[in-house]
Amino acid sequence: MLPASDTWVFPEWPAPRGVQAAVSTREGPGVSQPPFGRFNLGLRSGEGEQTVRSNRSALRQSLALPAEPRWLRQVHGVTVAELGPLPSPHEPEADAAVSHLPGTVLAVLTADCLPVLFCTEDAGSIGVAHAGWRGLVAGVLEETIAQMQRPANSLLAWLGPCIGAVSYEVGEEVRKAFLHHDPAAASAFALTRPGHWTCDLAALARQRLAAAGVTRIYGGGFDTRADQRFYSYRREGARSGRFASLIWLQP
Repeated sequence: MLPASDTWVFPEWPAPRGVQAAVSTREGPGVSQPPFGRFNLGLRSGEGEQTVRSNRSALRQSLALPAEPRWLRQVHGVTVAELGPLPSPHEPEADAAVSHLPGTVLAVLTADCLPVLFCTEDAGSIGVAHAGWRGLVAGVLEETIAQMQRPANSLLAWLGPCIGAVSYEVGEEVRKAFLHHDPAAASAFALTRPGHWTCDLAALARQRLAAAGVTRIYGGGFDTRADQRFYSYRREGARSGRFASLIWLQP
């Protein structure tokens, strides 16, 4: 049984028995110091490595994880790593991961970008993707679905905390990139001033998932820039920490 606490977000979705998931917040059981809140989990955020590793240890203990999370070196790309529960001295350079092995804990770190969790209806596979606008437009969700090796209509997806449309202004180049892929993406943008638009990352993700054949899509409704529970690069700048979205298969 996962702990009930305001310091965690637990997805509300009909995941099958054996699939567990959680999202950390900046106020978790960690030892970070200002400006990093208490529970920064990002090694490349500017905080000391020992502090972050202590927080990661607290993460595993608090959630009773079956193994150390398989952290990624995220680069806003579309590479998907297939991982198992055994630890590795190196973090694979990837922005998504899948696993078919019990005991595996997958994780992505974000601070405004969109984390997306996946599982199959039979609990045979799990996946996670880090979808900033670059990865989203380049197809990181579609690549993750392909690596799940199951029909898309057998998958469930949950959209985690990301920056909300009202808080996320982008330039014309971002809008054009999405419309080039699918003109229907125009519905996720609203003009704010000449050459600038609000961008609804969650709505864009729903469009991409639906187009790929995923029919059961849950979550959304967050705004990391406005919600002080979460780290936000747009709000805090280069000294922003990172929170984790995790999914695992119980052994």
